[in-house]
Amino acid sequence: MGGDVLELVGVSVVRDGTTLVEDVTWTVREGERWVVLGPNGAGKTTLLQIAGARMHPTCGVTRILGETLGAVDVFELRPRIGLCSVAFAESLPPAERVSDVVLTAAYGVAGRWRETYEPVDERRSADLMAAFGVAHLADRTFGTLSEGERKRVQLARSLMTDPELVLLDEPAAGLDLGGRETLVRDLAELAGDARSPVMVLVTHHVEEIPPGFTHALLLRQGRIVAAGPLADVLDGETLTATFDVPLDVTRAGNRWTARLRQT
Repeated sequence: MGGDVLELVGVSVVRDGTTLVEDVTWTVREGERWVVLGPNGAGKTTLLQIAGARMHPTCGVTRILGETLGAVDVFELRPRIGLCSVAFAESLPPAERVSDVVLTAAYGVAGRWRETYEPVDERRSADLMAAFGVAHLADRTFGTLSEGERKRVQLARSLMTDPELVLLDEPAAGLDLGGRETLVRDLAELAGDARSPVMVLVTHHVEEIPPGFTHALLLRQGRIVAAGPLADVLDGETLTATFDVPLDVTRAGNRWTARLRQT
């Protein structure tokens, strides 16, 4: 196993007197694919904002790709991190051409302006759109896409800079069953490729964990309930403690399901 890609030590986040994340110590290493599970308000998105160098903790130490948050220019660090989130999607101009939505990630901007791109960037953008099945949408505007199409375009964009870390905040949110399963398949292919970057996926649902993901972090009220290899930490006891309802967890092949425990 390689070195540490992400290391949080004693990290807490307090905003307006409310503790969003409390005393989190968590390490993500090369080659790992993590899922972060927890109910609404558990602190999952806050944790991802810290991991993406888009928020500083109130206390504790955060190291991302060998750099310490607070002692590094985040604008140099962020291009090394791919991000796919609902909040970021809403910042993308709806009138932007899909091909430019992906391409502009090379400069770390949302919306094309006066910048020029190298042929290698153009080729990478086209290759990524083809890989995620959205090449035929290149001339459409982002605002006209379905939710599933938007998610796949965002995934292509998140990989545009050849990042070392990719953060996915509820990528299946708002998708129907077919869209969710297509996305899970795409993420499973990405997770199974040894050349892929380290990935961290936030979700509420164990059904959305793609095959190939290796570890899980379970959060409740900003604190860690459990963390470690998926098979070790994903069970009825830990999920019950995380979601505060009695749950049974089953695994069929390489997919997971959680259901309310029958009494």
